[in-house]
Amino acid sequence: MEIAFEDFKRLDFRVGKVLEAAQLPGSRNLIKMIVDFGNEKRQAIAGLRQWYQPEDLVGKKYAFILNLQRRKFMGVESQCMILAAEDNTGDVVCLRPEKDIAVGSKIS
Repeated sequence: MEIAFEDFKRLDFRVGKVLEAAQLPGSRNLIKMIVDFGNEKRQAIAGLRQWYQPEDLVGKKYAFILNLQRRKFMGVESQCMILAAEDNTGDVVCLRPEKDIAVGSKIS
């Protein structure tokens, strides 16, 4: 399915730095992260525990989308979503900038 370029432009992709990460209590796979986007901090919930230890995410910059509708996972609100790629064997890798760039940088 193709979307119009105007629809794509409405998506807010940004670079964020994970400040804190911990396994969500009561969950086997969910990780709760506090992410710095420069002018604000947001909470992200992601099902990454199978591929990442929470402490491995801390201090690193990743690609996020900020303007998706917020969702609750096990009663905890996710205010943004980390972007990840999944291959045909089920391996998952979170997307990171190739070079260092400021938090909050817009991805286009």
